[in-house]
Amino acid sequence: MSIQANIPEIIALRKEVENKFGAALHTHAHFVSLTEAIEATLHEHMSPTTLERVWGYSTRYYNTVSRRTLDVLARYAERENWDDFCAYLKLMEGTESDFFTDDILSTSSLAIGTRLRLGWQPDRVCEVRYMGDYRFVVESVTNGSLRIGDSFSCLQFQLGQLLYMDCFHRVDEASEENQRYAVGRENGLTLLEIV
Repeated sequence: MSIQANIPEIIALRKEVENKFGAALHTHAHFVSLTEAIEATLHEHMSPTTLERVWGYSTRYYNTVSRRTLDVLARYAERENWDDFCAYLKLMEGTESDFFTDDILSTSSLAIGTRLRLGWQPDRVCEVRYMGDYRFVVESVTNGSLRIGDSFSCLQFQLGQLLYMDCFHRVDEASEENQRYAVGRENGLTLLEIV
């Protein structure tokens, strides 16, 4: 049985696994190390590419995760299995509104000049600089259709969620004032960090 990879419960499981592992997972080397940690702890083999699918790091357009993978990760996070982990989430009172606070970045908390690195599937990465008044300018792009110098407005960024770029302006084109651009349509942002 396969489960959609971008549901809130899986995002919460990723966070729990990263907490136990002791690091956020952003590179292939991280997933190799996590594979070794799972094998040492549970004596279960799981390939790094399988783990990359759960975190949305895979470039193969997968958007589902197997039940077996979720059971193993839940056990690594010190739960009995996936169902037990989901039940644990439901029992936690008062965490619905603040469980994902580490995965949300509010623009109002940024200083002018702050640079962010954003990523989405399959292998898109860009860096943007905050210019003030909720405006950002693209400073570098890898494997994407954004262009250096494009600008947009955004109130907040959230891992695992679609990113809407409001008042989008293409650097070398006359564009409509209220044009919007969206990234991460299937799996949302897979990378969000302050550079």
